[in-house]
Amino acid sequence: MLSDTEPPPSEVGAHRPDLSSGTAPYQYRRRELVERDWTRFRPWREVTRAEWESIRWQRAHCVKSVRQLRELMGDRLGEAFYEDLARDQAHRATMSMLLPPQMINTIAGGSTDDWYADPVRRYMVPVFSDRRTDWPSHPRAERDSLHELEMWVVEGLTHRYPTKVLAEVVPTCPQYCGHCTRMDLVGLSTPQVEKLRFTAKPADRLAAMLGYLRRTPGVRDVVVSGGDVANLPWPRLERFVAALLEIDHVRDIRLASKSLVTLPQHWLQDEVRAGVARLAATARHRGVSLAIHTHVNAAQQVTPLAARACRAMLEAGLRDVRNQGVLLRGVNDSSEALLDLCFALLDGAGVMPYYFYQCDMIPFSEHWRLALWEAQQLQHDILGYLPGFATPRVVCDVPFVGKRWVHQHSHYDRERGISHWRKGYLTDPERRGEQPLGRGHEFFDPIHTLPESGRQWWQDRSAGHA
Repeated sequence: MLSDTEPPPSEVGAHRPDLSSGTAPYQYRRRELVERDWTRFRPWREVTRAEWESIRWQRAHCVKSVRQLRELMGDRLGEAFYEDLARDQAHRATMSMLLPPQMINTIAGGSTDDWYADPVRRYMVPVFSDRRTDWPSHPRAERDSLHELEMWVVEGLTHRYPTKVLAEVVPTCPQYCGHCTRMDLVGLSTPQVEKLRFTAKPADRLAAMLGYLRRTPGVRDVVVSGGDVANLPWPRLERFVAALLEIDHVRDIRLASKSLVTLPQHWLQDEVRAGVARLAATARHRGVSLAIHTHVNAAQQVTPLAARACRAMLEAGLRDVRNQGVLLRGVNDSSEALLDLCFALLDGAGVMPYYFYQCDMIPFSEHWRLALWEAQQLQHDILGYLPGFATPRVVCDVPFVGKRWVHQHSHYDRERGISHWRKGYLTDPERRGEQPLGRGHEFFDPIHTLPESGRQWWQDRSAGHA
């Protein structure tokens, strides 16, 4: 059996740079941000800048189906691509299509080959041929892979950590990522996934969340998410955050919105900018840290318009804007791609690189997921280039454990791809079940990354449970 520290011979050096040239593996240079010309798309040929920067125009022209993508792209993409996409939507996709024009415009190239290779396309417009045919899903994959639903204290409020909660205030987003960790709840149902639905009315759910927080003084940190907070009408979101700011023991509030970069037009609205400024002023007065966490996975997504929105939030008085990306094969699985992204965020938009997560173990995600040893190598390779305060941590979000740096496992069986993790606290379900403190929990590498003996072990195990 392989040790914790030594990779299989076939993997040695797989992600390590060639130092024989005597030059640094990564060469920093300040890159100019680019807003591609949207008029290259025939249906958008007459779209003015004012229309492009309008949130109403952006939302009204989202691509929601293969038919609409065909109408936009025409013969730029071959018929085989549309068939590939339709097959994925029918048989594999856990998220429905929803793509704002702003995001489509960051996908490079005008040919089928360009689209297949593009990193943004690979996670926003997955196709059937992207997925693995040997192990499209890991045997331990689950719809709610982090068991957040089990830790709801009221509907939509997950109390997973001792001092932190996650408030899912809305079950929709302005765009849908194929690898969404909340694919069991967020968005429209697909042929593969009948989505869960909140049962309480939105106002009642938010009131119940606030009630729990007011009577739970051990909570100091609230992540306001969903879905994406950009899909909650601004007056309702502002009232909710203002109410959080009135709770004395709440000291950190983070608003989660991928749309800060994928639909910056929302955050550049006068109403939103003024509302953020009001909340930020109250937060400063009360000594509370108010920040936005966004989700960017590829450097090309950081456009001048996205940078404007990020800097507008900082100018409005937020404590910080931070990025929580996800490691995805074919998107950002090299140190060069990660560093390009980090510098684009930091230099171009004033966004702090914060986390890169291992992709969660949801169904049909194996083609995206990296092995733990690959994530560890990436963490090693990006160290030393960025300022220490802006060097992102590569983390594994382990079910029932939470975020752990990728080197914090207690044991790692690399032959079978099973890592073991512990934490120093219990969640409510664990307390109710009288689980011991320090109990180990497991996370699993993609089976196709294992040596032959490990792949065979899983094959035998799966056959035994067939």
